[in-house]
Order: sequence, then C-alpha cells, then structure tokens
Amino acid sequence: MASSSSSLSSTSSSRPFPLAGGAAMMALALVVLCLVVNPTLAVATGSCDDLAAGFVKVELPESDFAVQSPYDVPVEQRYRYDTCTGVRTFWVYAGDKPFNNVTTTNPRTEVRLRGHDYSSGVWQFEGYGYVPSGTSGVSVMQIHNENGAAHATAMMLHVYNGTLRHYSGEAVEDGIYDRWFRLNVVHDVGASTVAVFVDGAARLAVAVAPSASHYFKFGVYVQHHDVSPRVESRWRNVTVYTKPY
Repeated sequence: MASSSSSLSSTSSSRPFPLAGGAAMMALALVVLCLVVNPTLAVATGSCDDLAAGFVKVELPESDFAVQSPYDVPVEQRYRYDTCTGVRTFWVYAGDKPFNNVTTTNPRTEVRLRGHDYSSGVWQFEGYGYVPSGTSGVSVMQIHNENGAAHATAMMLHVYNGTLRHYSGEAVEDGIYDRWFRLNVVHDVGASTVAVFVDGAARLAVAVAPSASHYFKFGVYVQHHDVSPRVESRWRNVTVYTKPY
C-alpha cells in the first residue's frame, strides 16, 4: 500500500502534459481516489487483443448483472459493487440458505449474466478474478445450461486450497490466492468444446456435453468437499464476446 502513494506522487510530478482548469483537476482527483481505494486495479496481465481477435464485444448494461444470493438476508450483506473501482465482491457462508426457498442447492452469491443465453456460435467470458486465501470448496465461474437440462452445467471452475480446478478434478492454475488473474473461457457450441486461459496462457481444453442453451455465471457457489466456513471472490472488467460461425 505504501508504494502506491509514492508511485502516484512520482507519476503526477512527471506527467508529459500540463493539467489546466478545474475540470481537469477534478478528473485527476477521481482517478487518484480510485487508485488509492484499490491500488491493485492497475494490475493487468496478458493482452486482451489476442484472445478477442475476430470476436464482437457484447454490451453489458448493469441490469444484465443479476445477483443470486441467500434469500433470507439482504443482498448487500453478501454482495458489494464498488462503482469507483469497478470491483464486485461476492461472499457467502457455508451454512447460508439457497438463493430461493424452493431450490435445495448449496449457498451462493453469484451473478447470472441475464439476457445473453446462447445456443450457437462461439462465446467468450473474460474477467479479472481474485480469490483471498482461505477460500476453498467453491465454484467461482461456470457455464450453466438451460433449466431442466440433463446436465446443469457445461463447465465449472472450482477453487480448492489455492488451486483453480475443472470441477474438482484437473488443476487449471496453482497459486490462485491473493492475486488478480485474467480469466478467459471460450465455448465453441457447435464443436462442444471449452478452452480456459489464465493470464493469456492456455490452461484447459475439454469436450463438453451439448445442451439447448447456455449462459455465464461468476461469483461464489459452495460445493461439496473441502469447504471453508466463508468463501469469497472478487471480479472486475467482466466482458462477453461472441463470434458467429
């Protein structure tokens, strides 16, 4: 944290252009405020252009980020969206209720990206994730199938004791705790394949069961073993791309 203040000071003293006028000073103040609140916001690894080449960015207004959280407590007690930093923080406790009083599924606080279910083409999820140490036994991102499908999900990424895994099996990325990582998940519907990239590097390629339609979810969803009492993940810069055949 101490290095952030000195970095900001040296940047402002050596800026290549002069700031003039109250509006410019106000803009600078807002940028400084966001960086001080969350200095890790400046950390971004990998290039966004390579994996997004040939794709079209999907517009995601805030209304598309539908939060599912335990039904018996206010959403703000399990989810926070900081409009300054753009960071969404999700947490839930192992003993929490499901997201509604009908389902018997495990506790979760997740965003379901609403209005962008898909059944053809190639779709890509991109986001910067952060999992604090101690979080275990949780799904942090999934490709969900339509309600009533033979399989609820096409793909899930779980965290167990600091390792990101494909469900509870193959390791996707070790040492996932306490750092921002860039996650790209590419689903080719026609080919029934999913590819996962972490910080721009290919980490997983799997065949998936076809289904009628799919959608993306991210956040925290408690699983069935090695579960910590409290689970948390943070996300920012979530983007969806698509590419028709």
